[in-house]
Amino acid sequence: MTDPVTVRPCTAEDRDAVVALWTACGLVVPWNDPAADFALALSKDNSTVLAGLVGGQTVASAMVGQDGHRGWIYYVAVDPSHQGRGLGKHMVAEAEAWLAAAGMPKVQLLVRETNQAVLAFYERLGYAKSPVTMMQKWLTNPSP
Repeated sequence: MTDPVTVRPCTAEDRDAVVALWTACGLVVPWNDPAADFALALSKDNSTVLAGLVGGQTVASAMVGQDGHRGWIYYVAVDPSHQGRGLGKHMVAEAEAWLAAAGMPKVQLLVRETNQAVLAFYERLGYAKSPVTMMQKWLTNPSP
């Protein structure tokens, strides 16, 4: 990364900027209401949305949550004008750290079949395809 990034949990006031980022990155689909997804994540103790800020502007995000058994990452986004600087990798690492602090031994994420280009990104970060094209990565050594 060339510019310093600050990562922090979002507040309700971040909604419009984050939803605009998700839209700009092509993550919004008709069957998901991104504003509702954002609000739901902030309304629970087991989830949040992390914002990556450069120069005070929201340029990256990751929604993160856990179900008591495993962690999940959604809506990893980097503003197109800031891509290629390591912000995506940084946001995934921040999400993984949030989950590890919550005691989650494993993290999973889903990649839409229409978003094939992102699979290589996650594979470089240590994620592997499951038989249902679900991506996962152990955050701790699994016990036998």
